[in-house]
Amino acid sequence: MFRSRLALIYLFVLALAAPARAHPHVEVQTSAELIHDDKGQVMAIRHAWAFDELYSSFATQGLDANRDGVFSREELAELTRVNVEHLGQQRFFTVMRHERRHVSFGEVRDAWSEVVGGKLVLRFTVPVATPFQAAGRPVTLQIYDPDYFVAFVAAEGEPLRLVSAPQGCRLDYTPPRGGERAASTLSESFFQALGPGANFGQQFAGLFTVTCP
Repeated sequence: MFRSRLALIYLFVLALAAPARAHPHVEVQTSAELIHDDKGQVMAIRHAWAFDELYSSFATQGLDANRDGVFSREELAELTRVNVEHLGQQRFFTVMRHERRHVSFGEVRDAWSEVVGGKLVLRFTVPVATPFQAAGRPVTLQIYDPDYFVAFVAAEGEPLRLVSAPQGCRLDYTPPRGGERAASTLSESFFQALGPGANFGQQFAGLFTVTCP
């Protein structure tokens, strides 16, 4: 199971170190940019994910090779590679729809990591496989783990920005329909009993809707 989650090696260590910790096991604050080209086509999503301090501490343990107290991009490069590789297997936990149809993505580019305020931040860009015009047809975006092993939480302030979008585009945000209900009150056996396709985590995901004239 752990092999299909973020950072194969590091999440496995984390889960073993904290067996009593209920779902979700990791929290990630997300911010993103929806990038358009000069023709108004949706081209890519640029993500910035900040992992919780507990995960960050486990994931970066021993990676400060020169022991200067600062994690360079080079020191975090292998962690970045592992994260990106397994993110791809999970379709980057990103669900984009246009006219209610799923949008496919290409290979990640410009991926790198840093540590800010004790939190590991993974930055990467996911190109849209086939760029498209969004004019007159809503585009929706959600970021979530169906199994709720990882809790994705929209960052405060401006969790999604439109970059080079056509004039008049509007961005709306609908909070998670799961509200503030604490999934931590549910037992691990509850999650283990969920069958494939249960998509439990979606109820804790906010919904971004972009509408362009």
